[in-house]
Amino acid sequence: MSPLPLVASDLDRTLIYSSAALAIAGPDERAPKLLCVEVYEHKPLSYVTEDAARLLTELKSAAVFVPTTTRTRAQYQRVRLPGPPSRFAICANGGHLLVDGASDQDWARAVAARIAAECAPLAEITAHLRATADPRWLRKERTAEDLFAYLVVERDALPEQWVKELTAWAGPRGWTVSLQGRKIYAVPKPLTKSAAVREIARRTGATLTLAAGDSLLDADLLLAADAAWRPGHGELAEAGWLAPNTEALAERGVVAGEEILRRFLARAAR
Repeated sequence: MSPLPLVASDLDRTLIYSSAALAIAGPDERAPKLLCVEVYEHKPLSYVTEDAARLLTELKSAAVFVPTTTRTRAQYQRVRLPGPPSRFAICANGGHLLVDGASDQDWARAVAARIAAECAPLAEITAHLRATADPRWLRKERTAEDLFAYLVVERDALPEQWVKELTAWAGPRGWTVSLQGRKIYAVPKPLTKSAAVREIARRTGATLTLAAGDSLLDADLLLAADAAWRPGHGELAEAGWLAPNTEALAERGVVAGEEILRRFLARAAR
């Protein structure tokens, strides 16, 4: 029997959406029905459409579905996606490869060793962020899994030039900068979703890999896939990012997540 296709999808603003990111158009009475898939501090946080929930359940029978996220393990574990649990998941932008919910420690050690050999230390990056971020637009500063850093900002007050200067400073030190909604990520370049996806493909024997994502941190994932999709919103769309294997969808917001699942299922079922 041929191995199942591998489907690796980003979560936030690709498959699941906060209320601020839903981007529902048209009259209220024609809005899609929503299913809550994440609760945080006793409040609903993330949603998919009911049609997306049905499509995802079908997809999990037709492919090895791998949630692929920059979220920490704790943040990922809040998400309750429809259908049976995924055997594999990728967290911390590839820093943790989860197998049946537990981090593969050999993988985590190998990733940490490569970062230590090729990149400036996390402490240097966080010190620079503290020294240059302006309290007028900075709301929170965080590190994730001792692997990368991110800031929560007031987007309207954030100077575009500051992000450009941070990107120019971080690049020679082996770090990538990505602006996603109200968060600015600083991530070591060896920390990639694509490397973890290739490892899962090796373990499962998958010969077809499909992917989707909306941000700069997803670009390597999309490029590594046999076929990929990006929504009509997000960092990649704003930059006009294109690749021969990646289809740029017109749909935006939560209906884009539904359309991505439709494309996944159609290609996986061939």
